[in-house]
Amino acid sequence: MTPASAEQRLAQVYDDIARSARLARRSPDEITLIAVSKTQESDAIRPLLEAGHRDFGENRVQEAATKWSALKADYPDVRLHLVGQLQSNKAGEAVALFDAIHSVDRPSLVDAIAQAIEQSGRAPACFIQVNLADEEQKGGCPVAALPALLDHARDAGLRIAGLMCLPPADLEPAPWFALLAELAGRHDVTGLSMGMSGDYETAVTIGATHVRIGTALFGERGSGDVRT
Repeated sequence: MTPASAEQRLAQVYDDIARSARLARRSPDEITLIAVSKTQESDAIRPLLEAGHRDFGENRVQEAATKWSALKADYPDVRLHLVGQLQSNKAGEAVALFDAIHSVDRPSLVDAIAQAIEQSGRAPACFIQVNLADEEQKGGCPVAALPALLDHARDAGLRIAGLMCLPPADLEPAPWFALLAELAGRHDVTGLSMGMSGDYETAVTIGATHVRIGTALFGERGSGDVRT
């Protein structure tokens, strides 16, 4: 069997999203597909750009800056999403480069981002990452700390787009997605950045507004890589 092309994989993911949205009586236009291009070379990304896709996710500031400097010269309407953890000392670079930051998870990072916004005048959308299962190896604020962090982010002037989560790898994701949706409703935020290659259809039925898809678009990566 001939391997699917990048355009075919992209079309399949869009079809899956549309079908899941219809099942939930939602419009597919409510869902942003973020093609997670971390570790991918430019040659693997260009076919998706040529197919018209414009939302891409990266894990690391430096990798993104190096890779996208040339790509954005050809495709200036690209929207970049930081989906990996962000060190406070990289906040200025992240604010300059990314249109959305999905991993805001502590007051010190809020302060660093707010300072970078004030200095640059550029304000990316920010998602508060929530560590729903209190997993030590993951970023994200504890559920109990979410109200205070949201208040702090709002007081600092961040443009809060929603909440983000990475559910536990070995458990059914639906209850965790439902918990994030419940937290978003409780705290009056609308965006839900949740769902990856193995569970994005479930995430869409539960209310995801942003899904972060790597493997389904680019193929398998090394075993040590973060899931997308």
